[in-house]
Amino acid sequence: MLFTTTSEAVRAWVHGWALSRGAGEPSPEPWGFTVTIGLPGHPVSHVLPSADEATVRELTGSTTGPGVWLKAFVPAESLASWIAPGWYLPGAPGFLMSIALHRDSARTPPPLPGGYRLRTWTRAGVVHARVHTPDGTTAARGQISVDGSTAVVDKVETHPAHRRRGLGRVIMGALTVTAADRGATAGLLASTAAGRALYEATGWRVAAPLANALRGPDLDREVRAGHNVSA
Repeated sequence: MLFTTTSEAVRAWVHGWALSRGAGEPSPEPWGFTVTIGLPGHPVSHVLPSADEATVRELTGSTTGPGVWLKAFVPAESLASWIAPGWYLPGAPGFLMSIALHRDSARTPPPLPGGYRLRTWTRAGVVHARVHTPDGTTAARGQISVDGSTAVVDKVETHPAHRRRGLGRVIMGALTVTAADRGATAGLLASTAAGRALYEATGWRVAAPLANALRGPDLDREVRAGHNVSA
């Protein structure tokens, strides 16, 4: 077993995810972690390794700033029933997935289809991989951070015009081989429902459900402000 509990896996994931995103170091909270993202419209993310109804209700009820995200490793329907007014679930639910990493030939990246080129480089402790077409267009991409024995895969994407050609497997293979060479023995990633099949086909397994909630704008305040202006 890679991780003994979901909370252990989430703790490892959040540190690698923050490193990959260039975010602040996760700050411990009684219920999990706060990660400072610092982007316009996305100031922080709250990550709850062991979410429960009382904690979610209290946290979302006391958070009024728009653009705050909450990540909970519970079924989406549970999170939807716990969040306070003003919050909503954007997009489809996802999954936290894991895999054991090995330094062996079985993890050698698959060959590229004809005409494509693979490029990898490291910046600020994060390994980036890109597959390019002959004219230099990015066809697929991804990145991975290594934090101790855990590697976190992030931002894997294949351009729609280049899908079903195995490019996603090439990216994943290049990233995980590099991570294993750097001493990582476990891989983690947050997957969408659409990406789950790709990852399972290459040996990844679901460790927990993942649901996101987002604090929307204060519509009542905006309506009041609008009335004041028009008056």
